[in-house]
Amino acid sequence: MKIRTRYAPSPTGKMHVGNLRSALYEFLIAKHEGGDFMLRIEDTDQERFVEGATEIIYRTLEQVGITHDEGPDKDGGYGPYVQSERMKTGIYMKYAKELIAKGEAYYCFCDKERLASLKTEVVEGKEITVYDKHCLSLSQEEIQASLDAGKPFVIRQNNPTEGTTTFHDELYGDITVENKELDDMILIKSDGYPTYNFANVVDDHTMYITHVVRGNEYLSSSPKYTRLYEAFGWEPPKYVHLPLVTDENHKKLAKRGGSSSFEDLMEQGFVAEAVVNFIALLGWSPEENREIFSLEELIKAFDYHRISKSPAVYDVVKLRWMNGEYIKAMDFDRFLEMADPYLKKGLGEGDGQEAGSVQFGEAARRKIAAMVKTRIEVFPDILEMVDFFRELPEYDAAMYTHKKMKTDTASSLQVLQDVLPLLEAWEDYSNDGLYGMLSRYVEEKGYKNGYVMWPIRTAVSGKQMTPAGATEIMEVLGKEETLRRIRKGIELLSA
Repeated sequence: MKIRTRYAPSPTGKMHVGNLRSALYEFLIAKHEGGDFMLRIEDTDQERFVEGATEIIYRTLEQVGITHDEGPDKDGGYGPYVQSERMKTGIYMKYAKELIAKGEAYYCFCDKERLASLKTEVVEGKEITVYDKHCLSLSQEEIQASLDAGKPFVIRQNNPTEGTTTFHDELYGDITVENKELDDMILIKSDGYPTYNFANVVDDHTMYITHVVRGNEYLSSSPKYTRLYEAFGWEPPKYVHLPLVTDENHKKLAKRGGSSSFEDLMEQGFVAEAVVNFIALLGWSPEENREIFSLEELIKAFDYHRISKSPAVYDVVKLRWMNGEYIKAMDFDRFLEMADPYLKKGLGEGDGQEAGSVQFGEAARRKIAAMVKTRIEVFPDILEMVDFFRELPEYDAAMYTHKKMKTDTASSLQVLQDVLPLLEAWEDYSNDGLYGMLSRYVEEKGYKNGYVMWPIRTAVSGKQMTPAGATEIMEVLGKEETLRRIRKGIELLSA
């Protein structure tokens, strides 16, 4: 049977990385076996619906390269693919009434006051109300009278109170629970909308879904899903419950953390391909010992049996490293396009320039982009890395002292005083021209290269760490600005 998976998000806001991982794994499971991947929008929870969230889902999937074979915009013959639209067809009420006829579900007319009086139990740290099957004993006449009177109702699943229910998960194996632990969950709410759990089962069956992939927080709900499949006499899909995603402190990753949604990561200067690669490894390990995968390579390598049951740590340090690797390998023109907004901001394009500052055109930005490309992990790193081009920062004369270069303030002053007239007379301010001229000075004096280049680089940048060497920086700054900075260095060292 052809594998069919689905990503069924609720449009409730930004796409959390846990949700994106589910979408990615479902996509990879289907494509690894040549199957179909479907997008279904589950919008029946009207209280949590967020305007514009559906567009976020489409945009995110497009950005990461996850293409659906069927969905609201691609009818594969099993639509509608939006639950609110499916509801209008009457499909959920139809199947709920089928369960009522089988004795597997029942109408419940209990009001809020009665429900509030029921006893509560603590399940997995949460206090829940356990329904006492009061309305299960209503006669057909009582039910019909309440319906005719327009009395509000819900439809509940009629779960057994004795025996056990067993379901199989592809990672966790067979799991058995006592039926007395199963509450009679609501299938159809008082507003006529199906609950998430019930709509899931009906839609997955009628859309011929073979594999259901979701977070392991749904393990506790799976017996109820299994009971529904058994009640209908349907074959359940294969379940793949994914490990929890935690932060560095091994706590569940917050949905509203600063870097817990795909949109957050894009705003923070990450690359979509790197995020996909990183998320793929949040709980799955490839057979070969490698970490960098394109989406096409993930499709070929992805075996869902290699998904771990242990929690996956969302390591931001590793994500930044991986993003840096993608930036290093990126085509230069694409890199420049993505880096340019940060370059312009860091270089102060459009701001009023103070006396002596440099105006940076496209050619200069290309040179600076080439300097930083292999040195950044995320694009905002550019800002602090290039700000000295815009304006020489205030710096301490102690920066001229460097043990490895064997420089100190006195030797640095001597070097700057020596090279200033050479630089004043020199016209070729290309990197090669400057390097050749300064190299001849080094050779004539019998100095080590760093003995000369360290004080010059310090003078023209005012920083200990720069994305390029002295002459590359001077080429971008140009003659006038270079000389201004060298003179300022001499002034600082002479004080």
